[in-house]
Amino acid sequence: MNDRLKTIIDLEKYPIHNLDSPVIKELIQKCKLQLEKYSCSTIPNFILPKSLEKMNSELEKQLDEVYMSNENINAYLYSKDDPSLPADHPKRNFMKRYNGYLNSDCFSKNSEMKYLYETDELLNFTSACLGISPIYRWADPLACHAYNIMKPDGILPWHFDSCEFTLSLMIQKAEKGGIFEYCPNIRAPGRENFSDVKKVLNGDRKKVKQLKLKPGDLQIFKGRFTLHRVTKVEGLKSRYMCIPAYVLDPWRVNTPEHSKAIYGKILPIHIERNKERSDGLAD
Repeated sequence: MNDRLKTIIDLEKYPIHNLDSPVIKELIQKCKLQLEKYSCSTIPNFILPKSLEKMNSELEKQLDEVYMSNENINAYLYSKDDPSLPADHPKRNFMKRYNGYLNSDCFSKNSEMKYLYETDELLNFTSACLGISPIYRWADPLACHAYNIMKPDGILPWHFDSCEFTLSLMIQKAEKGGIFEYCPNIRAPGRENFSDVKKVLNGDRKKVKQLKLKPGDLQIFKGRFTLHRVTKVEGLKSRYMCIPAYVLDPWRVNTPEHSKAIYGKILPIHIERNKERSDGLAD
């Protein structure tokens, strides 16, 4: 038993340190089925209240280090237009974005969230739920376990993630709004499905599902293959979410363009590893 881990996760309810536990085997099977069908699975009250308070406190002490972005982007996280494409192509549909990140390299060495992300217990549990092995912690030093901050009036438009899998940990809920919406399995490696993406961007909600997370909940999500967004945050309270990420390729990081737009800077690793993606999907 990992002594610190049991102060963070409710291991009595979710003994993820023991994947042979009947309780965990049942939970893994449930998550796996949900992920296959909906590309998303939620585990309520995964993080203990005291740890949640600690994460919230750690974040609020560093709010002045958060990189805020207020710009129009497309679903592939680019802000530059491509006039060579048809006028109604999804890549030419630009939407308002206003949110920020406390980058992973800002976290203290003893950070609660950094510690949790670096445990093998969480990685192995996530891998089992996905039914995919091996998966790796993301090598991107800015994005691997960043906090997503959405202030009042903040909005995160429809987009795909750069990494295959994310865990979303709700730290603080907005007073109103800030609802997670997603379109399960709308694209797959080698299959962009621009036609269905375009429909969603134009307001078709037939494929749209909602998830109302609560503080302490854990969401496992196939973010690279699932179009998703967060609706406008209303009221006076900010929405805080931590998004630890896992990937299939241990070498891959964000493109320089994405790193600059989302995390505010480019590091040498983003230039050195800026190669075409093997899954053939737009980034």
